[in-house]
Amino acid sequence: MDKGKAVMGSGRRWAVDFTDNSTTPSSRDFPDPPGFTRASPDQDDSTLSRQKKDAEANWKSQKAWEVAQAPFKNLLMMGFMMWMAGSTVHLFSIGITFSALWQPISALQGVGKVFEPYKDSKVDLLGPKLLFIALNLGGLALGVWKLNTLGLLPTHASDWVSSLPPAQEVEYSGGGIPLG
Repeated sequence: MDKGKAVMGSGRRWAVDFTDNSTTPSSRDFPDPPGFTRASPDQDDSTLSRQKKDAEANWKSQKAWEVAQAPFKNLLMMGFMMWMAGSTVHLFSIGITFSALWQPISALQGVGKVFEPYKDSKVDLLGPKLLFIALNLGGLALGVWKLNTLGLLPTHASDWVSSLPPAQEVEYSGGGIPLG
């Protein structure tokens, strides 16, 4: 019974005292190891914030280049799929070709939205945007090439015959014996 009263009466049973009463030298008296720089508490916040902004701008620039190079992977995959579809006109090859045309067109329409998270006064987005546009135009050219391979582009004179006027008759023959 006395034990319980003693614990309840004194408050906390376990406590840690963080005051340093030792006579040994503190850790601040030892020099820092080579390559270690201790951030001094008096270092101004502007240098830290500038370093953070520079690191963030560097990260944004790196990510913008990664996003710009992403259509290259799509270009290789789409080229392989079109090769696998063959050169005959059927549902699968037309679907793959339509996809090869639609993806770059929709990506080119959304260039601003794609690079919006990386906008910063310190990040130059012109190079990544131009690369993104060039790779998507390459994908569009691949789709147009596939249309031509399938024979769906009007590239021959015979494709335009319906719009040509009828040919003038140069000769007329008549007569003869009716077979009858």
